[in-house]
Amino acid sequence: MACDIQRGRVEPCKDKVGGINKVYFVNKGDLGDIAMTGDVIDTVSGTPSAYEFEVRGASSYTETPTSSRENGTTYFEQVLELQLPQLSKEDHQTVKMLSYGHPHVIIEDNNGNFLLAGLDYGMDVTGGSIATGSGMGEFNGYTLTFTGMEKVPANFLGDTLSAVGFTVVPGAPIV
Repeated sequence: MACDIQRGRVEPCKDKVGGINKVYFVNKGDLGDIAMTGDVIDTVSGTPSAYEFEVRGASSYTETPTSSRENGTTYFEQVLELQLPQLSKEDHQTVKMLSYGHPHVIIEDNNGNFLLAGLDYGMDVTGGSIATGSGMGEFNGYTLTFTGMEKVPANFLGDTLSAVGFTVVPGAPIV
């Protein structure tokens, strides 16, 4: 049967950490042809641009599988929560465009793993805030929640972004 598992799992060592290092946004439809080995993305065609965002602290990625025996369906909800400190004119424009679009999102965790969320349908900004804070020591910046629904879990990338075929566009400092 096609849905039978093919391996078990032993308890891993405690040598990993949580958290996100960076996220990369790719405009919806720019991935081109994708070559995969199993569920791992080996290459993309056309060297699509991956716009780099450094993140720290309160940013997280969570994926929730949902299956219904009655309906015969399974899907994976992908949720990325970003906290981007400091408001700027340039970032304001970028946040607006991210909110209008349906980007593919690459999440780089603090263990060097790259996951591509929103592969088929992209991800949408479904919430967040633009805040100045009320006191001098409070958060000033953007919080954004991206949500996607896919038929399969987010795919791992087999190598670095450039080796897979992406052109990384580094983040610009806030001036």
